[in-house]
Amino acid sequence: MFGVCLPDGGDLGKKLYLCCIHYGKGLEMIQIDDKIISLELFTARFCCDLGACRGECCVEGNAGAPLDAEEVVELENEWEHYAPYMTQEGIGVVQRLGVAVTDEEGDLTTPLVAAGAECVYAIRENGVTWCAIEKAWREGRTLFRKPISCHLYPIRLVRLSNGMTGLQYHRWEVCRAAEVLGAERGEPLYRTLREPIIRRFGEAFFREMEACEAELRKMGEI
Repeated sequence: MFGVCLPDGGDLGKKLYLCCIHYGKGLEMIQIDDKIISLELFTARFCCDLGACRGECCVEGNAGAPLDAEEVVELENEWEHYAPYMTQEGIGVVQRLGVAVTDEEGDLTTPLVAAGAECVYAIRENGVTWCAIEKAWREGRTLFRKPISCHLYPIRLVRLSNGMTGLQYHRWEVCRAAEVLGAERGEPLYRTLREPIIRRFGEAFFREMEACEAELRKMGEI
């Protein structure tokens, strides 16, 4: 492990400290403040291609989307605004189980319509599956866009034992088309997810990531 003091961030109002963590021969993670970030966020290429994947991330898998306690409160408060956009089956499950459930590991997630089935908030339009909550948000009916775990995907947030937050790249065959499109466009993963990163961590953190990318390039790490 080694550290690099980055130049003053100007309007960031502070100097950044980049901690580079090596495993074996290669760099795998960096640290910004209390965030441990996979290097893949700077090296991978990813851009959602709904025309190819048809929104299968809302359907595949054995659990719903991760939620935090604040989001559960928002889902409950905004229920009447986004419920009209949901399927009747999804509404029935929420009325029975609530807007969130606790999984086997004790974490809050969105409910599924049935075991191994789609998220209760999933809707299908023109052969594409997407989020009823986000549709309501796009039409100005709710202030809550969708769970941040969905907005950030394929970045996964992990609570680490030392209290820090890990940002990891989750690879999944369902998203192979997004990797192909991302490679064509050539923009790093974290830049394609600028909006949700800022939504979750703030604009200053995103600027820190940009500064880190520049420094990592100077160091020849990416």
